[in-house]
Amino acid sequence: MTPDTPDGGKPDVALPALGFLGSLRWGWTQLTSMRTALFLLLLLAVAAVPGSLFPQRPANPAVVTQYIQDNPDTGPILDWFQLFDVYSSVWFSAIYLLLFVSLIGCVIPRALAHGRAMKSKPPRTPRKLSRMPIYGTLVLPASTQSGGSPITAASAAANAAAMLKKRGYRVDLRDTDSAQPSVGAERGFLKEVGNLVFHFSLIGVLVSVAVGGLFGYSGQKIIVEGDSFVNTLVGYDTFTPGANFTAGQLEPYSLRLDNFDVQFDRQETHYGQPLDFTANVTTKDGPDADEEEQVLKVNSPLSIGGTGIYLVGNGYAPVVTVRDGNGDIAMQGPVVTIPQDGLFTSLVVVKAPDAAPDQLGFVGFFLPTAFVGEDGVAFSRDPDPFNPQLNLNSYYGDLGLDDGEPRSVYVLDTEDLTELNSRTSDEGGIVLGAGQTYDLPEGKGSISFDGLDRYIAVDIRHDPGQLGALVFSSLALAGLTASLFIGRRRVWVRTGTHADGRTMLEYGLLARGEDHRLTGEGAAIEKALRAQWLVDEPVEEQNGKLGAPGSTNIEHASHQARNR
Repeated sequence: MTPDTPDGGKPDVALPALGFLGSLRWGWTQLTSMRTALFLLLLLAVAAVPGSLFPQRPANPAVVTQYIQDNPDTGPILDWFQLFDVYSSVWFSAIYLLLFVSLIGCVIPRALAHGRAMKSKPPRTPRKLSRMPIYGTLVLPASTQSGGSPITAASAAANAAAMLKKRGYRVDLRDTDSAQPSVGAERGFLKEVGNLVFHFSLIGVLVSVAVGGLFGYSGQKIIVEGDSFVNTLVGYDTFTPGANFTAGQLEPYSLRLDNFDVQFDRQETHYGQPLDFTANVTTKDGPDADEEEQVLKVNSPLSIGGTGIYLVGNGYAPVVTVRDGNGDIAMQGPVVTIPQDGLFTSLVVVKAPDAAPDQLGFVGFFLPTAFVGEDGVAFSRDPDPFNPQLNLNSYYGDLGLDDGEPRSVYVLDTEDLTELNSRTSDEGGIVLGAGQTYDLPEGKGSISFDGLDRYIAVDIRHDPGQLGALVFSSLALAGLTASLFIGRRRVWVRTGTHADGRTMLEYGLLARGEDHRLTGEGAAIEKALRAQWLVDEPVEEQNGKLGAPGSTNIEHASHQARNR
């Protein structure tokens, strides 16, 4: 006995110290619990929220830089917490890895335990089957319908086992030499298998996403009709590599845009809406490969060199020639415009940094089908190029392209430039139709509108984990469906001989978890048992246990068992 304390009270219980190994074992137990895995999964979803609230540096570093400049107080703090690099941050990676470890440590022991359960025999027959949620009894006839040998308790148990086996149960016939043989049956192991498949597939999805993030890449490219794209780093307009990306992963394929066709709706109710985009391209798998003509559409991407090429945008590229004050060509070629509306009214910026004696810049808009309104303002009346026109303002000075600071080709900073002409100046703005030339004031040069091409914007993605994510997500859906719709059930049947010589049978059903279809399964088993021995009329139960000279239907027995 534990001695009392001097004040007459009981001493505190002294718990043994866990020690280092005990603490590690306790921590591993907590980490690998299903509750922890669910909490980490929720925490991962919450941790991903800042990625949609703040600009991300891998997607657009210029926007992040501008955000920090516009918010000098909070921007550096947010950057210190890596909120501009959420998905590669230390804290997000830690949650991701902990979830990964937790799932593995939770699922593997469950899989091993379920494997042992599948190999083991069904549980022993309970002493009181009447306590089961579904319970019933039958009184068997003295002999078979054909007048053969009498039905004994052993033969009745064997027949019940055969019937349950036909219904897909794993059966175990036991105590055949005793006065009360019984059958233990169990089915629905696929329910737990589906649950395990779901969790293993979730691990597979996490691995696939990690592989895609580490070794994948994505990029964007604008291709003008007649131009080609070669899959090299310098060939991309923007490029986002994975954490472990190397330039050697780029397959040396090429793609040339032969022509791009757009069909617009000409019905009055939907006039001008696009109906179809078709890009006819020529591809080569490598420098020495044969050319192959293919078609690229919005919902029909190309797959080449292990990458997917998606059509994500299009527009017009006017072909212009800029001559400087010395009469030399300072810039010549197609200029990509940015559509601003459904009629392809487009923003255009032209830069000629090689012009002399002063650099030249132009900014304005392109109209596919120009029309001048009553207010004298030009606008586009149709997305097709029936009357293409350039409306520009011109500037000269330092374009800021020689100071090493990156600048967008679609933006002209006019703060340090001198205006040559515009719609508000005495000279007026530049208005050019196809094939026309405009001479700039002060002998600064000229600009010509030589022709019109189309361009496409493509998104190029390489994700080595994409197939794995698809396979594992499909398996996860199949496993979840199995775990929801397959019932784990156990059935026991016990037979015996009454004092008056009649063979008696009782059965009980039990479900693992909630199963609203258990009552229907009990009714089906009762019907199969009655058909086995041609038992027609149920007799009122007397005392609800084996040996009672009666029988109950399934609804009454279920209700009575619940009342107990």
